[in-house]
Amino acid sequence: MIVRNSIEIRTSPEKVGEWLTNLDKHYKEWHPDHVRWVKVTGGVDVGDVVYIEEYIAGRLVKARSKVTKIEKIDKKFMMELSPLGFLAWITGQKGLFSAEAKGNTCIYTSVLSVQRFGWLIPKSFVEAMKKHAKEESETLKKMLEADKNN
Repeated sequence: MIVRNSIEIRTSPEKVGEWLTNLDKHYKEWHPDHVRWVKVTGGVDVGDVVYIEEYIAGRLVKARSKVTKIEKIDKKFMMELSPLGFLAWITGQKGLFSAEAKGNTCIYTSVLSVQRFGWLIPKSFVEAMKKHAKEESETLKKMLEADKNN
């Protein structure tokens, strides 16, 4: 099961990366269903751990995730998170945020994948995740395009 959402934003991949690596400052304003984003180990670098709380389909989802990859290469930013815990490990969950330059803009993409047993997730929950991801993308676009330092 894969939930993927992309949107074009009038900003640079570097600005998207800077914003995402400082989510503790923006998390609640990013989406009304966001509750907490805590840098457990102090940063957002490979190996660091973050704690997230958000509502999906009216259910409070709590997750500790490890930053497994960060790439800042030539007009591209990518951050991958792997939720910690037995169920996340069994199902092969991963989250990915990326931004890639496209002229004077960039394409921001978020991906949530459940590599094994995704078919067990109720369709209503998957649809709620898709809606949530789309709303996050739209809000990120509004926030970054309104930023005068863009």
